[in-house]
This record gives sequence, structure tokens and C-alpha cells, in this order.
Amino acid sequence: MIETVFNALTEPFSYGFMTHALLAALAAALVCSVLSCWLVLMGWSLMGDAISHAVLPGVALSYLLGLPFAVGALAFGLGSVLLIGGLRSTTDLKADTAIGVVFTTLFALGLAIVSKTPSEVDLGHILFGNVLGTSTGELVQVGVLGVLTLAVVLYLRKDLTLMAFDPVHAHAIGINTRVLHFLLLGLLALTVVTSLQAMGIILVVAMLIIPGATAFLLTRRFGRMLVWAAGLGVASAVAGLYAAYYVDVSASAAIVLTQALAFAVAYVGAPEQGLIPRARARRTAA
Repeated sequence: MIETVFNALTEPFSYGFMTHALLAALAAALVCSVLSCWLVLMGWSLMGDAISHAVLPGVALSYLLGLPFAVGALAFGLGSVLLIGGLRSTTDLKADTAIGVVFTTLFALGLAIVSKTPSEVDLGHILFGNVLGTSTGELVQVGVLGVLTLAVVLYLRKDLTLMAFDPVHAHAIGINTRVLHFLLLGLLALTVVTSLQAMGIILVVAMLIIPGATAFLLTRRFGRMLVWAAGLGVASAVAGLYAAYYVDVSASAAIVLTQALAFAVAYVGAPEQGLIPRARARRTAA
């Protein structure tokens, strides 16, 4: 019995492509999960959606020119951040309007490039990811960008957290919130690029929202929220790959569905904010 379980656990990763997939998924899940805590607290979920779609033309151009996808994706990701910031600072447009204008325009540009050379670019690969096809070079890119993003976020954790909870107080004590704002957006662009290979443009949005939302339901202490989000992201990556191997479904979809299952459990049974504890509290109060 023990040997059977051991074989079931080790068999998927006896293949090189599964090992690469695991490492890429872990890197993507960890970075996205940590950053998602700030996105959820600051109401920036739509920004993650915008940047993930805005990188499409950069990815398409990179494939056409034979460059690493991260080069074009990062260029257009950071460019979209600057465009959104420029629109907000030079017009009276609200944030959601500026985001909508930029990301739909760039996404349409990407679709135009792909449709012009359909034989050169696999749109499905760009949109939905191909974690099982992660090469050694792509794995190195994911690792380097992931470590860089995590290092900056953790180093500036206190300033970023204060800005998320009370930007006015952060500015009053001398923190340059404008620079910090654009830095966080830049890190978001890096995170999208990090996760692109594993999750694809569409599913990376879920990776940037669900772990932080789940952790928010489980605790109101930000330090614990980071730990919960990172733990859930990593666990979902591993469980999703096992599900993809044994059930024969899309790996990226399985990872996101595993995270969605964790969110559903937290939504129902979280100690303070879950449906069941709240119902009990109402009955007790009545």
C-alpha cells in the first residue's frame, strides 16, 4: 500500500517535462500569490487583468523575431503601466476607464499581429499557457524574474503595506507614494511575465486574484495573509499538476481550479468570515 502511494506520488515527476512544469508552476504561483495580497487590498485586480492582456503584442512580436517571450512581454507590460499612468495624470478619466482604453487597444493590436501571421504564432499557447512545454531557457527566465520580483516586494514590504492601508499617512511620514505606486505596477508587469509561460495571458489573472482573496477570508493580519496566500498558491500548483497528469486535463486550468476550490472552502468555512461561522454567530446573537 505504501509503495503504491509512493509510486503514484513520484511517477509524474520521473519525466523531465513534468519536473520543468513543476518548477515553472511553483515560481509562477509563489510570485503571483504574494503580489495578489496587495492587489486585493488596494483594489487593483483589474490592473492585473489589464497588464496580462496588454502583453499580447509583445509576446507575438517576440515569437516572430525569435526573441525570448519575456523581452516583448516585459516591454509592453511596462509600457501599458506608463500609458495608464499618463492617461490618469493628463486627463480627468477615472482609473477603470484609463485601464480599459489601454488594455483593449493593446490586446487588439496583439490579435492583429497574430492574425496577420497565424502560422508563426500559436495563439492558444499565448492565451492559455503551455506549462508542460517549458524549456530550460524559459525556466531560467521564470526563475530570475521571479526571484527579482520577490526580493523587491519583500524588501519594501512595510512601505507597500502602509501604502495599501493608509496612503495619506504613508505620504505624511515621507514615503514617496507616487514612486512606490509605479514600482508596484512595474512589479506587477514582471509578475505577469513570470507567470505567462505557465498560465497564459487569461489564466494568469486568476493567479493574481484568487490566492490573495482566499487568504483575505482566512485572516485579517497581513503577515499571515502573505503566508496563507503563498502556501495556497504552491499547494495548488502541485495538486493541479497531479490532477493534470492523472485526469488528463489542461495543467494551467487544473491549477486554477484547485485554487478556486480552496477559495470555495474558505468562503464556506473560514473561521470568522465563512458562511457557516457567520450563520452560527447570527443564531447566537438572535
